[in-house]
Amino acid sequence: MSLKGRTLFITGASRGIGRAIALRAARDGANIAIAAKTAEENPRLPGTIHSVAAEIEAAGGKALALMVDIREEGQIAAAVAQTVEAFGGIDILINNASAINLTGTLETPMRRFDLMFSVNVRGTFACSQACLPHLLKAENPHILTLSPPLNMNPRWFKDHVAYTMAKYGMSMCVLGMAEEFREKGVAVNALWPRTAIDTAALRMLAAVAPGGVAPENCRTPDILADAAHWVLTRPSRELTGQFLIDDEVLAKAGVTDLSGYAVTPGAPLVPDFFLD
Repeated sequence: MSLKGRTLFITGASRGIGRAIALRAARDGANIAIAAKTAEENPRLPGTIHSVAAEIEAAGGKALALMVDIREEGQIAAAVAQTVEAFGGIDILINNASAINLTGTLETPMRRFDLMFSVNVRGTFACSQACLPHLLKAENPHILTLSPPLNMNPRWFKDHVAYTMAKYGMSMCVLGMAEEFREKGVAVNALWPRTAIDTAALRMLAAVAPGGVAPENCRTPDILADAAHWVLTRPSRELTGQFLIDDEVLAKAGVTDLSGYAVTPGAPLVPDFFLD
C-alpha cells in the first residue's frame, strides 16, 4: 500500500493535478521525475519544475526536475534516460500533461488543433513508448493517464470537437495499450474527475472565457492524487484497462466522505466534462 522506493515519471507535474500526485507519492518516500516545460515562474501559472522538486524533497521524496516538452521525442528520450540513471528504473508513468481549447470548429485555429494533438495524443503515446521498456522490467508497473471514459454521446463533441478528439485520443491509448501489455503485467488505466478541479489552468481559462467555472464550485486536485495513489498501489495484473472516476475509486478505498476535497464546503459542485 506504499510507493516507497518506487520511481514515478510524471508529465506536466509543475502544477495542478500532476503536482498533487507527485506530492502524495513523495509522502510515501517515492522517487519522482518532474517532466514539464516550466522552468521559470509565470505570474499567470504559478509553479515550476524546481519549486515542485523542492516540495517533493520537503515531503519526504526524492526529486529530479526535468525540463521537457513532450512534443519533442528527443527531449522525452533524454528525460527517461536521466530518470533511469538517477533512480535505476521507472515503475510508474503518469500521463498528465494536456492542452485545452474549448472552441467550436470555426473558432479553432489550426495551431491550437495541432497543439492539442501534439501534447495530448502524440505526447501520451510518445511518453508511454519511451517508458515501456523500463516498465516491463519493473515489479509492479503502471501507466495512469488523466483522460476520460470514451463516450460517444454527441453532446461532448458539438461545442469543442477538436478538444474532445484530443482527449479521447489519450483514452484510446489506454484502451489499446492495456490490452497490448496485459499479459506482460503492465497496468494501463485512465483516471478522470467527477467534478471540475480547481487548478491554475482552470482559473486562467475562466478569466478569458465567459461562463467559466468558479473555484468555489470545484474540488481540489488532492482528490485525484488520493485516487491515483490507490490505483498505483494495486497489483498491476489485477487492475488494468479501466476508465476510473475519482470518487468511485475512493469508495473502493473506503473513503465516502468527500467534503474535505471541496474548495468551499457546502457549495454546489460543477460536473466535469464527458460524464453523462
